[in-house]
Amino acid sequence: MKRILIAFLVLAAGCGSALAQVSSLVHKEEKRRYIVYTPPSYASDTRPYPVVFNFHGSGMSMAEQMLYTGMNRAADRHRFIVVYPKGIKEDWNVGFGQSYLGGSDDVGFTEALLAKLRKDYRIDASRVYASGLSRGGFFALRLAAELPQTFAAVASVGGPTPEPVVQHHGKPGKVGVMLVHGTADQVVAYDGKATGYLSAVDSHRYWLKHNGLLAAAEQSRVLDTDKTDGTEVHYLEQGDADTRVALVTVKEGGHTWPGADAFNVGLPIGKTTRDVDANELMWQFFQRHRR
Repeated sequence: MKRILIAFLVLAAGCGSALAQVSSLVHKEEKRRYIVYTPPSYASDTRPYPVVFNFHGSGMSMAEQMLYTGMNRAADRHRFIVVYPKGIKEDWNVGFGQSYLGGSDDVGFTEALLAKLRKDYRIDASRVYASGLSRGGFFALRLAAELPQTFAAVASVGGPTPEPVVQHHGKPGKVGVMLVHGTADQVVAYDGKATGYLSAVDSHRYWLKHNGLLAAAEQSRVLDTDKTDGTEVHYLEQGDADTRVALVTVKEGGHTWPGADAFNVGLPIGKTTRDVDANELMWQFFQRHRR
């Protein structure tokens, strides 16, 4: 019953049923599925469009990621394409529970998917971005490390840098990185996990160092537009004219997508801040980066 409901919601998502379409491709003899959402403006516009990959969390479906994050609304406002890929067994290979190098080839799948998108849609190759929640956020950071020639910027919610990414990171290219994390996250700890993933603060510093931005001037602000949600957002950003790194700390925030509706996954995911809209923050960050 749940799958039937999700299938119906996929068809009904966005501003019209034709705007969100389920497609598939075969990569390494495995059929891989994904949803592509095109904003209404795409049909009448001849310009190439930016594309944002939005990777689901572990155990979530691509449809649930689309509905929960609500990124299609931002795509309508700002005119970009959103792609929601599906991981094998609803997971992504970031070196947890499977071999980083020998497990599922999700990086190769992403490359193959982008190549297909370039054939099927008007894609602006200089404006390709990735975002994700939890395991999907971890994976977005793996893409930043392994495909810096492809992705201009990435944003991770509730997923700091995995230790396996640090261990295998050898590509020198700069990539814009935004990290969004709640201090009260009980699923992925803000303070990190030994041998698992860096803390949010250390992850921020890691990408600053990789991009050569440790000495860059800091820009910070506090956002607390909703005094009733029990959270406060601290935004810290450093960078230069081409590349920036941002840490968005949600004080008392949980394992949630800022600005999203409540979503019950049977876990203590905590508070969702209403002080910011993650999709708007990401897009403001993304549009300052081009490959």
